[in-house]
Amino acid sequence: MGSRLKDKVAIVTGAGSVGPGWGNGRATTVRFAEEGAKVFAVDRDAQALKETLDKAPSITTHICDVTRSEAVASMVRACLERFGRVDVLVNNVGGSAAGGPVEMSEAVWDAQVDFNLKSVFLGCKHVLPVMERQGGGAIVNIASTSGLRWGGSAQVAYAATKAGVIQLSRVVAVQYAPKGIRVNTVVPGQLHTRAARGASRWATPATGAIRRTRYCFLLPTKRASSPAPSWWSMAA
Repeated sequence: MGSRLKDKVAIVTGAGSVGPGWGNGRATTVRFAEEGAKVFAVDRDAQALKETLDKAPSITTHICDVTRSEAVASMVRACLERFGRVDVLVNNVGGSAAGGPVEMSEAVWDAQVDFNLKSVFLGCKHVLPVMERQGGGAIVNIASTSGLRWGGSAQVAYAATKAGVIQLSRVVAVQYAPKGIRVNTVVPGQLHTRAARGASRWATPATGAIRRTRYCFLLPTKRASSPAPSWWSMAA
């Protein structure tokens, strides 16, 4: 066990996974717990959280739809009631839908904006006042390289919302830096998770080429033996 996050209280949203095995949120939750954090693990799927809890029995779980403001406010209150503070917020919820502006329905567009961008906005909205009262904190927003460039297939809402996450983070980081609050964005490339393997829209010629190089990242299947391993290991 490490100690880099000893006694820090961390909210991780999307702490489950779309299926058995590792996803970004589950890996983050388990790694934070290994480093001594008091993790408040959030997901809308109780079954998905159960496997995360099996891998990290010390965590506290909470069911929440992070696209609803009142639910996010309740989530933050529950964390404060349990731990008294929030030191870290990881806004990890997100997912993609296929299509460009012509073939994508307005309903899918709206749902993607809520899922990928509004969820980040709401997390910041309800946690920032807590961190400001405390005198500091750290927010990590999970974006994607799709927010910076073409990703191999048309996912116009996903790309637009992930670009929005990147710029939202920049604005909030500058606004809240004088208050001792750090805001950063992680911009992963293709990750070999169950979600990526199961998304046929990602099965482009480029995907196979990426997996044959050392630019495809694998989430861990077990704890590494080194005292402070990274979250991801390079594919061979």
